[in-house]
Amino acid sequence: MSDSGALRARLRAYVELTRLHKPVGIWLLMWPVGWSLWIAAGGVPPLDLLVIFVAGTVLMRSAGCVINDFADRRIDPYVARTASRPLAAGRVSVTEALALFAGLCLVAFLLVLQTNVPTVLLAVPAVVVAASYPFAKRFHHLPQAHLGVAFAFGVPMAQTAVAGPVDWTLCALLTAATIVWALIYDTYYAMSDREEDLQIGVRSSAILFGRADRRITALLRAVMLALLIGAGLRAGLHWPYYAGLAAAMLLAVRHQRMIHRRDPGRCLQAFLESHWFGFLVLLGIVADYALFTR
Repeated sequence: MSDSGALRARLRAYVELTRLHKPVGIWLLMWPVGWSLWIAAGGVPPLDLLVIFVAGTVLMRSAGCVINDFADRRIDPYVARTASRPLAAGRVSVTEALALFAGLCLVAFLLVLQTNVPTVLLAVPAVVVAASYPFAKRFHHLPQAHLGVAFAFGVPMAQTAVAGPVDWTLCALLTAATIVWALIYDTYYAMSDREEDLQIGVRSSAILFGRADRRITALLRAVMLALLIGAGLRAGLHWPYYAGLAAAMLLAVRHQRMIHRRDPGRCLQAFLESHWFGFLVLLGIVADYALFTR
C-alpha cells in the first residue's frame, strides 16, 4: 500500500473509531444542549457559546466512542455488529486510542475554559462520568441511565455559560428529562443487542426490564412528557413549544410501535430515529422565542 493509501486507511479508521460517519449520537447529545442554551439566553444564544457547545458536543461524543471501544475491545470481536470496529479488528492500537481520547478531551476542555468558572467546574465531573459509562455495564443493570447522566451534563453547563442568574428548578427539569430520554432510546438500542449481551454476560436495561420493556419505556415517555411540560411552564413558553412537543410525542408513539415485536432491526431503527424527538422539541423552543418577544 502506498503512503497516501496507508494515510487514508488510518484516517478512515480514526473516523470509524470516533463514529463521525454515524452522527446520530452527536444529535442525541446536542439537542438537549440546544434546549438549555435557547431558554437560558431567552432566544438565540451568543454565537461564541453556540460554537463552543457545538464543537464541544462533537468532541466529547467522539471521545466517548473511543473510550467505549477501548472498554469493549475484548467483547466487540464476538459480536457480529461490532467485530469490524477499528480496535476490535486491530486497525488501531490501544495506545493510539487512548492518546486520541486524551487529545479530544483536552481540546474540549480548552473550549470550556473560554466560558466561565461554574461551567468549567461542571466540566470536570462531566468528563469523569462520560469516561466511566462504558465500564458501567459490567457493574450495574442500568448503564443506559449512566449514559443519560453523562449526556445531561450539557444542560446545566449551557445554563451556567449564559450570562445571568440560573433558574435551577428549570435546569433540574431539563436535566431530568434528558436523563429519562437517554434511558428510553438507549433501551431501544439495548433491545437490539439483548441476545448477544446475554451470551457475553454484560448488563443492560433491556435485560433488566425483560418482558416489561415496552411498558416501562412507555411509562418513561409519560414521565419525560411531564418534565418537558413542567419546563415549558417554568420558562413561560407558549403554543409553538407545545406544538413541537406534541409532534415529538407523535414520533414517540411511532417508536413505541416499532419496538412492539422486539425485532432487533426495528429496535435499532427506533434508536436511530430517536434524535428527531429532541430536534422537534428544540424547533418548538426556537419558534417560540422567534414569535414571542420577552
